[in-house]
Amino acid sequence: LAGVGAAGGARNAGGAGAGQKRTGNRRGRPLPSRPGKLDGRNRIDLVATLRVAAPWQPMRQRTQPNAKGLLIRPSDIRVKRYQDQSDRVLIFAVDASGSAAVSRLNEAKGAVELLLTQAYAARDHVALVTFRGTQADLLLPPTRSLVQTKRRLAGLPGGGGTPLATGLQHAAQLAMQSRAKGLTPTLVVLTDGRANIALDGSADRARAASDADTVARMVRAQGIDAVLIDTGKRPHAALQALSVQLGGQYMPLPRADARTLTGAVSAALAQ
Repeated sequence: LAGVGAAGGARNAGGAGAGQKRTGNRRGRPLPSRPGKLDGRNRIDLVATLRVAAPWQPMRQRTQPNAKGLLIRPSDIRVKRYQDQSDRVLIFAVDASGSAAVSRLNEAKGAVELLLTQAYAARDHVALVTFRGTQADLLLPPTRSLVQTKRRLAGLPGGGGTPLATGLQHAAQLAMQSRAKGLTPTLVVLTDGRANIALDGSADRARAASDADTVARMVRAQGIDAVLIDTGKRPHAALQALSVQLGGQYMPLPRADARTLTGAVSAALAQ
């Protein structure tokens, strides 16, 4: 689990975001000041600037005896820096295909609701994408509203083929859209079997596996953190290989219930 939280760090119960750290000169937690310029964009750290300039005043007064007041040089200027963390969005991509779909969806819904109850202090958002048949659907856009979540997830259909590549593609697109809005996305994939529906909707197992690998490599290239949770009765070598392509963590949880899923995801994100 060590790699999942590398970009985001641990949860912060004090209300700061749990996503990527960003350094700027306007908002966030103060950092030590650094040398800078009076360019109209930086905020001057007056105390730090005076602290740097003070030891040089006697020497500067001797070289400029007619000057009055403090003698400040450009090299004395110190500017303020701040660090804040973006909000995080947990995007669940849930396999709604096959005979175990109803049970898996119910546990995923329970995990989403449990995570939301824990997410407010850490400013986490949760989204849910399901895939079945030949398509993927965004059932829950990124939200922090538990009421909206329960209403949207009241009843979910299940069954059909496994368009894993399509599900990953939709989840990745949502992750990149969320990133463009300043959120830090983490992708959580729940499935118990191999891909058997290709991106073009054809029932071709070999092509479906190739498409899933291609999309997974794209997810990794975009630097999106990922966790692949195998809910099958036995670990699948194909899913282990897919997690490598994702550059994420592989977690076999054959008897995963909502609390087990919640604990596993929370533990992975806290690393």
